[in-house]
Amino acid sequence: MTANFHITTSQTVGPFPHEAWAWAVNASATLHSSAPTVTISGVLRDGDGAPINDGWIEAWMPDAAAAETAQAIPGFRRIASGDDGAFSIAVSLPAPARSGKPVMFVTVFARGLVKHQFSAVFLDDDSGLAQSEILSQVPPDRRATLIARKQGEASYHWNIWMQGEQETVFFDYV
Repeated sequence: MTANFHITTSQTVGPFPHEAWAWAVNASATLHSSAPTVTISGVLRDGDGAPINDGWIEAWMPDAAAAETAQAIPGFRRIASGDDGAFSIAVSLPAPARSGKPVMFVTVFARGLVKHQFSAVFLDDDSGLAQSEILSQVPPDRRATLIARKQGEASYHWNIWMQGEQETVFFDYV
């Protein structure tokens, strides 16, 4: 008898990912950037609104790479969610203006996910949001889940909801 195995794109991260992540690279420790920076903070939540305390967030910022040549991996962040589900990511904002492009592309890993999830983050004070090629593909009533709200001079708030009525828009890549 021949077994028929299928290759999968991913596996769940298991019940104790925080144990492995304690040894992983912290690509968010200190930001060295020649561009202005802001911080995007939020909480990773499940469908019931409970914080996910052992999630992992990776952020790619292609436009920031040139301003971060002193970074180990320019334009990349990796951060675990805290005990309260909180995360905070420093982001370089090089000129020219953002003009409707995401400030970061996000990959979320968490216990129980069969496949990691992909999203994007925009800043609410970006004057080009109405012309965004990515946002235009998202139903208008769901776009707010991709927009970080300004909280102060250099800080924004953006929660990630894995399920439920407030679920963050996640993208499929083919």
